[in-house]
Amino acid sequence: QLQLVESGGGLVQPGGSLTLSCAASGFTLDYSAIGWFRQAPGKERERVSFISSSGGYTNYADSVKGRFTIARDNAKNTVYLQMNSLKPEDTAVYYCAAGTDYGLFRTWGQGTQVIVSS
Repeated sequence: QLQLVESGGGLVQPGGSLTLSCAASGFTLDYSAIGWFRQAPGKERERVSFISSSGGYTNYADSVKGRFTIARDNAKNTVYLQMNSLKPEDTAVYYCAAGTDYGLFRTWGQGTQVIVSS
């Protein structure tokens, strides 16, 4: 069974940090691009970060640029999203998805909740 599992969400104060993990089972991430997405209540899902299958290309939404960092560890079959300087507007359910370097995502995780609040 092909599966992505996110972890690392939780409650954090504004200005704090969290690291989200996206672990794959049933397949290798070596040949997959990975996107991190988020969806806040009442809002559309947005892609916050992307890393190509080679790891040589990354991009970020303007809202998180300079604060979030995406990285992959193929040996652990895991992709990470380091989130620093968190703001209340970062509160959302965060999902990872595996797909192609062209941005077609076929396999999604179940999501992990991030709440930024004092």
